[in-house]
Amino acid sequence: MDTSTKNVSLEDLQKIVGEEHAHEATEGDVVDGVTPSFVAEPGSTEEISELMKLASEEGLTAAPRGSGTKMDLGNPPRDLDLIVSIARMNEIIEHTPGDQVVRVQAGLKLQDLQEQLAGADQMLGIDPPETRAGATVGGIVAANSSGPRRYSYGTVRDLIIGITVVLPDGTTAKAGGKVVKNVAGYDLSKLFTGSLGTLGVIATCNFRLHPKPEAARTVAVELSNTLSAGQAAQAIVHAQLVPSALELHWNEEQKLLSLLIEGIPPGVEAQVETASYLLKGFGEVRTLSDEEVEDLGPLDPPGVGDEEVAIQVSAPPAELTGVLDSVLGATERRGVTPRITGHAGTGTTYVALSGGDEEARVHVVEELREIWVRRGGSVVVRKAPPSTKSRLEAWGPAGDYLGLLRRVRDKFDPGGNLNPGRFVGGI
Repeated sequence: MDTSTKNVSLEDLQKIVGEEHAHEATEGDVVDGVTPSFVAEPGSTEEISELMKLASEEGLTAAPRGSGTKMDLGNPPRDLDLIVSIARMNEIIEHTPGDQVVRVQAGLKLQDLQEQLAGADQMLGIDPPETRAGATVGGIVAANSSGPRRYSYGTVRDLIIGITVVLPDGTTAKAGGKVVKNVAGYDLSKLFTGSLGTLGVIATCNFRLHPKPEAARTVAVELSNTLSAGQAAQAIVHAQLVPSALELHWNEEQKLLSLLIEGIPPGVEAQVETASYLLKGFGEVRTLSDEEVEDLGPLDPPGVGDEEVAIQVSAPPAELTGVLDSVLGATERRGVTPRITGHAGTGTTYVALSGGDEEARVHVVEELREIWVRRGGSVVVRKAPPSTKSRLEAWGPAGDYLGLLRRVRDKFDPGGNLNPGRFVGGI
């Protein structure tokens, strides 16, 4: 730790955010085995600005945090002095139902936002699985998280229309606006989406909204093998249907492809009939009850054990059979047990690896990377014990893209004080 860091005391932080909103870090604040010194909880953009200015002047390394659902993502930080928690900044600033836009503080939980918007029969068209765990809007934007409805509504990057951020030196920057047609500064909103807190602290976000569907039905087909999974998914992708989600559920208990259809009741019923007809050649088709849909659980295996490894395989949607075959082959050879789910319509497959030893799980990840990077895809380690992450770059090879990322990082955070080491290539 730089000696200048020791010049910052808990009292210095409390003068900015209030005595009850800054404290020494505890075991619950550890990030991938790295323990910070302090946690500060600003209540406004101005307080974030003062904190970042102090951190910059004194050489503190810092990490933004919402509710912590994404703190396992990425590489372990090289160093960490201060957690900047935005959990107190949890208000809807402005909701204009007629324009279908909303402006919120970044610490607002997505679940709370959706409940408020439902009163106006509207919704934000993202549903990442960590929503159930209390994920905040800012954390979802920083990680560019998405869920099943990405197939229809796109990602956060497609829905964000404005942003307020605090840069590492304490400067506040704004981009975009309060209406969908206002695209001034839109690139800045895109830039911070998925930056994992390495360019600045997100303070507020503006989003375009969608009407809440009147009706929803989920159709599922039971699959017999990996070939039928890929063929069934492609049958839906190329059909004259407009589903909201196309999801894969693959484990020892069940092998399903599910199709979420939303809209007005007559349209939903017509599409359910068409989907059932298209899928019946691949296995038994049924319409799931609300309870059955709930029992399918989160689509992103988070890794439930201390030794479990969760990865994300990205490949063209047409390669679903190949992805499944490669995962099942690699895990069987190493004595590792996989749990597989995924967004079959967008080519994202999640795998939780358990069983075997660390060496076996590392080899599985390395084998899958060798296959899918060569074929234009990627394999990201989403969660793993620190000892495993020390052997595997969480993001995988970045190629020429890494040079661009470094230049952007140097422009916004030349001192490398925000989340150092956690992003692609250890930047």
